[in-house]
Amino acid sequence: MYKIGICDDGENICSFMENMILQYAKDRHIRTDINVWYTGEGLKDYLETGSTLDILFLDIELFKMTGIEVGSYIRNQLDDMGMQIIYISGKASYARQLFKTQPLDFLVKPISQDQINDVLETALRMISRKNEKFEFQQGGDHYYVPMGDIVYFGSEGRKVKLVTLKETFEFYGKLKETAKRLPEHFISIHKSYIVNQEYIFRYTYEMVELVNGMTLTISPANRKQVRERILREK
Repeated sequence: MYKIGICDDGENICSFMENMILQYAKDRHIRTDINVWYTGEGLKDYLETGSTLDILFLDIELFKMTGIEVGSYIRNQLDDMGMQIIYISGKASYARQLFKTQPLDFLVKPISQDQINDVLETALRMISRKNEKFEFQQGGDHYYVPMGDIVYFGSEGRKVKLVTLKETFEFYGKLKETAKRLPEHFISIHKSYIVNQEYIFRYTYEMVELVNGMTLTISPANRKQVRERILREK
């Protein structure tokens, strides 16, 4: 079952979107649990209890606590990078303000059934991707880290460093061999770095900045390939 939230101060909008989500779920035989809030404060109170959501449709222009503030709270205070946030708005002028909260998409009202179908298809694919695990060994212990939690891999001598937002692990191995075990959204940007594209906050031809503030160099040999990969995903 997928837990889906809708937060918008318009009751009619919430009802309309809920019906479209239910139609999508019915057509694809998917079980959903849908919750609705009309204020950012109400949603925040729910999340503060430890409850979470798989997918959140979040209005930007909420009355007091804005959607951007709620998104920032989810990512920075709750440290929840797995929730798929889809911003909704009556305006198309917010895109640059949303980057730091890593939304999956940004839909401009009025929203159609086709838009809901497309974004839910993407969200469910992302959730499935995040549930995959990367296995490695430290000493006699085996570890299983969700792919969606991994920000990047780095090579340091005979060891590979695995970095998440919360902690760092090291294991013996080669980065080239590690790359063969990763899904396609991991990009080799340098002989010493493989980056999870979902954590890229800013990109230039020479470097990437990740959401944790880390800046990594793209080697000259990888620049064309990295650029093509990033632009293809836009």
